[in-house]
Amino acid sequence: MKALIKVGYACNEHCTFCHTMDVRHIDGDEAETHAKIRRAKALGHTMVVLSGGEVTIRPELLRWAAHIASLDLDLGLVTNGRLLGYDDALEKLVAQRLRYVYMSLHAGTAKVHNSLIRADGFDEAVRAIRNVHARPEIELTINCVVTRQNVEQLRALVDLLLPFERLVLKFSMLQPKGGGDRLLEQLVSRVTHVAERVRDAMEYGQAQVRARGASGPSFTHDGLPLCLLPGHEGAFDDLRTDGFATMVEVGEPDFFPVDDHDKVQPEATCGACALRGPCPGLFRGYLEAFGSDELRPPPPQARSNSFHYVLETLVATDAAPGFCPLRDGEEGVTPWDRGRHLFVRNGARIARYRTETRDFADVELVRVKHELAQVYADVSRKAAPDDFARDLVQLTRSPLCEGCPVERTCTGMFEPRLEDVFGRDDAVVRTLLGALEGRVLDVGCGEGPYDEVLAPRAQAGAIEWVGLEPDAAACARLRERRPWGEVRQGTAEDARLEPESFDHVLVLRSWNHLADPVVALTRLVSALRPGGTLTLVDNVAFALARTRPQARLAERSTAAFEHHRNDDATAAARLVEQALATDVRLRLRPLERRDVGPGTSNQWLLRYERALPTLV
Repeated sequence: MKALIKVGYACNEHCTFCHTMDVRHIDGDEAETHAKIRRAKALGHTMVVLSGGEVTIRPELLRWAAHIASLDLDLGLVTNGRLLGYDDALEKLVAQRLRYVYMSLHAGTAKVHNSLIRADGFDEAVRAIRNVHARPEIELTINCVVTRQNVEQLRALVDLLLPFERLVLKFSMLQPKGGGDRLLEQLVSRVTHVAERVRDAMEYGQAQVRARGASGPSFTHDGLPLCLLPGHEGAFDDLRTDGFATMVEVGEPDFFPVDDHDKVQPEATCGACALRGPCPGLFRGYLEAFGSDELRPPPPQARSNSFHYVLETLVATDAAPGFCPLRDGEEGVTPWDRGRHLFVRNGARIARYRTETRDFADVELVRVKHELAQVYADVSRKAAPDDFARDLVQLTRSPLCEGCPVERTCTGMFEPRLEDVFGRDDAVVRTLLGALEGRVLDVGCGEGPYDEVLAPRAQAGAIEWVGLEPDAAACARLRERRPWGEVRQGTAEDARLEPESFDHVLVLRSWNHLADPVVALTRLVSALRPGGTLTLVDNVAFALARTRPQARLAERSTAAFEHHRNDDATAAARLVEQALATDVRLRLRPLERRDVGPGTSNQWLLRYERALPTLV
C-alpha cells in the first residue's frame, strides 16, 4: 500500500487550476519528511510517494529517496516530470527504487499545455515520458486535468501517447479549489460536457489501439460521476484504486486515510443509486456553483447487502485488559479509516481488518459500522453465511471507547458480543405470525423462513395462505412443499390482486427486492381490507470480519446480487408515505416499529393497519 507525503507546495510551473495556489509559499523541512518516511514504514506501507507542489525541485529529493530505500520501501513521485527527462537524474532515482511516477500532461500540443501550466514545459515533459516509459520497472500514469481550454482537444493527447504501450492516460475533472475556485467560470467546463468529451477520447483511444493490433495505453478517469460515463464505470481511477491508503500534508502531525471529502453525492439524487459505492460524485465546489441537475442515475439495479473486512495483521497478542493501541500505543488514531478499518479485541489479542469494497460509499460504511453497529465475525466456513444465529457473532464497540475524547472520530475498538440477537429479534416476527387469522398474502415467499409458524396455522384453518413469488422455478418447488396454501407467480408491482381481499399482507425479507416499492405498496394496500395489517420486515446492510481464506472463498462465489436497496425502517416508512400520497383512498395507521441500532440484529420491522378513507 502507498503512503503519500506532501513535502511542500512550491513549484516551477504556474498552472491556472493549481489547487495549492494559496499555499505555494509553504515548504516542509527535510527533517519533517524524514520523520514521516519512518512513520510510513511503521504503519506497514510498502511504498512512499512524494508530492508537492513540485517535489523534484527540492534539493533534498535524493536524500529522501535514499532514506526510503534504506527502509526497504519503494519510491513514487507525483510530478510534472520535467526533471525525469534528464538521464542521470532518472538513473539516480531508479537506483533508489523509483517504481511509480504520476505525471502531468494536459494537452497533445505545446501551445495548449504550456498555456495551462504558464511555463515552457511541454518538450521536457514529453522527453520525461519517453525516459520513464523505457524503464519497465516503473509504473507510469499520465494525468490530464480537463478544463475549458483543452476539453475539445483530448484526442490530440491520445494520439501523442498511443506509441507508449505501458502507461495509463487518466482524464481528471478539474477540482474547484485554489486556482480552480478563483477562476471557476473561466476554467470549469460543465461536467456533462467533460464526461462526453472524455468518453469520446477514451473510446477513440481504445479503437486506435485495437486497429494497431498491438498493446497500447489504457484509459481511465477521475472526478466524473459514473452515471455520466455509461460503459466506462470500471475505468474509474482515484487514490484508493491506485493503492493509496494514507497521506499527510505539510505540518500535519500524522498520516490520515485518503478520502473523498471534497466530493459529495446529493442524497436526493444519488441515495438509491446502485453506482453510489464506486462513484466519486461531484466536487463540492462544483455542486455549490452549478447544482446536481446534470446527474442521471441509472434505473434501479441489484446491489450487494454486505461487505467484508479482511484480516490484515495481529496488532497485539498479549494486550493488557485496559490497553488500546489506538489511544495508548504507537498505532495512533488518525491513520486509520473510520469506515474502512476495523480493530477487534478478543481477550489479549487485537486484530486489524480492512475493507476495500467499492459496493458501498464511505458514508454508508461509516453508518453500517458506527450508527447501525451491524458488524459481525463470520465463524462459519461458508462462502455466504445462511444461518446467521450460528454463523455470525456480533461485534460491538468496546467499553474502552466509552468516554474517550476521540470516540466520534476514531475507527474504534470492537469486541465480540455473545448473544443471539438474530433469534431474539426474529422471535418478535414469529409471535406476530402465530397470531394471524384470516386471509394472508405473503409477498416474495420463496425462501419460506417462517413455514414452521405459518403451516400449522393454515392446516388448522386459522389462516388462508396465498404466496406471491416472481421466480417460476421457485413457484414449482413451493407448490410441492406447501400443499396447505396457494402459490401465485408474479411480482408485487404487477400482481392482479382483488381489492380489499386480504386480512393481512406480509412482506418478509423481500422489501429490498422490490424494484418499485411505491407501485408495489399501492397494489398491496389496495388489496387489504379495512382493519387489515401490513407487515414489512427486512434487513439493513451489514459487515463481516473474515480471514483472507474466507474472503477469497466469498469473492469466488457466483451468487448474484438481488437487492435493489438496503433500506432501514426510516427509508421504508418514507416510501410508504409516498405510496399513500398517490391515492387518497389509501390510509394506514402505524401499529409498531422496530429500528436497527447498537444491540439489535440487522432486522427492522414496520406494522400498519389499514384505516377507512377520510370522507371529504
